[in-house]
Amino acid sequence: MVKEFGAWPETVWASGDRFGGTPVCGTDVGTTSVQAVIMSDGALVAYANLRCGYDFGEAAETALTRALKAAGLSRGDIKTCRATGFGRRRAAFADATAEEITCHGLGARYVFGPDVRTVADLGGQRTKAIRLYDWDRVRDFKISDKCAAGMGRGIERIANLLEIPISEIGERSLSAEKDPEPASTTCCNFMYPETMGLLRQGFREDEYSENDVLAAAMFTVAWRALGTIGKLSPLDIGEISLDGALGFTGGLAKNPGVTKRIERELGLSALPAKYDPRLTGAIGAALLAERDINPR
Repeated sequence: MVKEFGAWPETVWASGDRFGGTPVCGTDVGTTSVQAVIMSDGALVAYANLRCGYDFGEAAETALTRALKAAGLSRGDIKTCRATGFGRRRAAFADATAEEITCHGLGARYVFGPDVRTVADLGGQRTKAIRLYDWDRVRDFKISDKCAAGMGRGIERIANLLEIPISEIGERSLSAEKDPEPASTTCCNFMYPETMGLLRQGFREDEYSENDVLAAAMFTVAWRALGTIGKLSPLDIGEISLDGALGFTGGLAKNPGVTKRIERELGLSALPAKYDPRLTGAIGAALLAERDINPR
């Protein structure tokens, strides 16, 4: 079996606390991973965070089954379920679907606290930048264009080729003396060979170490994300102005090689996540499911 370097470890968790109320489920079926969370009266009861694979429906079923087992619940104990994410319509068990922007905005308040105003969802295929009102409603949002160039999929391919665990690739990129110029963000098929070509002797006059190549890849992702985040606010003499505190969600939120470069360019520090930031969309979907049975 070929070792997968580009995948984050799968996790299953349960609080272990007794809970009352009516359990609900939220699931986020993304392009690279799937999350299923169980919540009750606003409390996180259990979750499963798994690799997605090619069958979105099967991945969603597996995630829900593992989350329920961790919580000691059966399918019949769940009052209702909402699904979000790229493959949300493949989650056959869901009673309703929800738009990703809404779920990440709502979930961000749960994961980062009430101060978060700007959310950067750094996913496998695209970046979503979201601005929130003081309450949990979306004020504005932007989504990256073009293809998946400079996003999580490209970083996974580089990790697998260099055989460096994705949990280490970001920190290693930060050890480079300086960031090389970012690679192409026009298309993933351009970005990947251009970045890896830096390892070839004679490709450029200055030689690149492995960590230099990683720095080029991380800077490419950060630069692409900054372009999307910047559309939320007017540019002021080349600087991006953000309205309120920033929170990172999605798989790349766990990659300091990307997040620290974004923070550096913006001149701020993002809020710490209370939970795995990959859970944000599923938590938002579960909170919407709770509203389905207890409307405000």
